[in-house]
Amino acid sequence: MENFVLPADYQPSSDLLKDRVILITGAGQGLGKATALACAKHGASVILHGRNTKKLEQTYDEIAAAGCPEATIFPLDLVSATDKDFEHMAQALNQQFGRLDGLLHCAAWLNSLRPLSLEPLDDWLKLLRVNLAAPFALTRACLPLLHKSASASVVFTSETHGITPKAYWGGFAVSKFALQALLEIWSAELSNVDNIRMNVVVPGPMASPQRAMTHPGEDKTKLKSPDAVARALLYLLGDESKSISGQTLNLDHP
Repeated sequence: MENFVLPADYQPSSDLLKDRVILITGAGQGLGKATALACAKHGASVILHGRNTKKLEQTYDEIAAAGCPEATIFPLDLVSATDKDFEHMAQALNQQFGRLDGLLHCAAWLNSLRPLSLEPLDDWLKLLRVNLAAPFALTRACLPLLHKSASASVVFTSETHGITPKAYWGGFAVSKFALQALLEIWSAELSNVDNIRMNVVVPGPMASPQRAMTHPGEDKTKLKSPDAVARALLYLLGDESKSISGQTLNLDHP
């Protein structure tokens, strides 16, 4: 894993993602929403994925109010989604856009912190489906679209406890830890493909709905904002990061 330090003076150009088509999962709140807004403000046509249509519509409305390129809403529950659902999504995107230039996996699920001895199998299966299997299946379904891009970037979002597992983080930590194996295998299989790059990002402690659930009462002002993390993700989704691939990038640096 590499520490990823974005230059303090980095300012993405207003047209950094102009004419790029980017799909963002979990775009109804937190990091997914912040990055969706940032991508749209820098010229991208954003596909907003999530399971809560009302939240996706709020993100859509904020993008429209900012005068950005029109977004597209695609609700899908990752807990129950099947291969056919992911294939249907890819086919719909192909018909509308003809390609995909970026795929950012922000959707995640975490129930509660507890000992492994108290974690039921059903919760583990849900954690593995949402945090690991769905990012794999959606990326696989979208590969033909990514191949059609001149420069495509796939970013998986991990979590600090998925890199350094600790007690009580259980199936969530396991599901996030496995993203590194997925990245290494896929990067090796795409080693001869010049136009697709894949990376895993570890945002570190961030003021998000998930963080509020696991650390109630924490002073949010001492945490980085989703907007700050979105700035780094803009860099990874744009062409300025073409040389970065197959890396697990830690944003939780000193």
